[in-house]
Amino acid sequence: MTLALAQPYYLALLPLAIMPLFFRSLRARHYPWLEMVPPDWLSSALDRLLRGLAISAMLAVLLGLAGLYQGQQTIERIGYGANIVLLLDRSNSMDNSFAGKSPSGGEESKTAAARRLLQDFVAQREHDRIGVVEYSTSALFVLPLTENKQAVQAAIAASGLPALAYTNISKGLAMALGYFNAPSESGSRIVLLISDGAAAIDKDSDLQLRTYFKQQNVRLYWVFLRTANSPGIFSQPTDARDDNAEAMPERYLHRFFQSLQIPYQAYEAESPQAMQDAIADINRLEHWPLHYHEQIPKKDLSAVCYQFAAGLIALLLLAKFCEAKHA
Repeated sequence: MTLALAQPYYLALLPLAIMPLFFRSLRARHYPWLEMVPPDWLSSALDRLLRGLAISAMLAVLLGLAGLYQGQQTIERIGYGANIVLLLDRSNSMDNSFAGKSPSGGEESKTAAARRLLQDFVAQREHDRIGVVEYSTSALFVLPLTENKQAVQAAIAASGLPALAYTNISKGLAMALGYFNAPSESGSRIVLLISDGAAAIDKDSDLQLRTYFKQQNVRLYWVFLRTANSPGIFSQPTDARDDNAEAMPERYLHRFFQSLQIPYQAYEAESPQAMQDAIADINRLEHWPLHYHEQIPKKDLSAVCYQFAAGLIALLLLAKFCEAKHA
């Protein structure tokens, strides 16, 4: 633990802390002769204690004024979990319900359902390091990998803002994989994609993404939020002319993921309950030993110093009130 002072110039007042050594806190009583009275060790010890309390109170006040704080720490942790990047689709269609229309009555939009279920998922993942990326027309950096669950919950809650127009899955995947460029931590690396659609991946992005996936040793989960009566990722074309990436982008994105030769699992969810089942299955699968370092932020201790000083001053006042009055 590292302690430091924000305003160390207050330490120039430290000599004031020894004032109780030269002044009495209780009234002196004068007697003509005490040679026959045996030494009163209890009174002497009490006097030293009261002086010590006064010195400690003044030191605590000075440390509070000087802004005592505990510096940032890095603590080694070992638990069971994973390094997870949540990759969230923020295209306009995500603001619709699973029926493909604006939510009405008690209906939930796909975004609202994803937000609710992901917050529950994060609450259960005590030791995970989680980052958040969103994408629409372009990739949106939201939160780096962190063990701070409050920050993760806030980042997921922010996904409730209005969506944008298009779906650029290539840029979203590239940014999500870039989260693992930092020095490697133990534990599995996961990209959890939540999307209700896909887009064709151009040749340049195809090659780049294949390289990234191979380098980063990532496990990929795709929870596809299927709109009612729309093609799914497992759908087969009824017309051979529709068997292409432009007509069935979800099917071809699924085939692209299958061709990466990485651990990959796809889920097709047509309702909030199906989505909850998919996320619960991922939660069950991903519990591996995880070794990581938690960053403990700087902590201000000035309030603790003032509270300690107040407690000591209260003891001194109590001793003063208990002082016998001279008749």
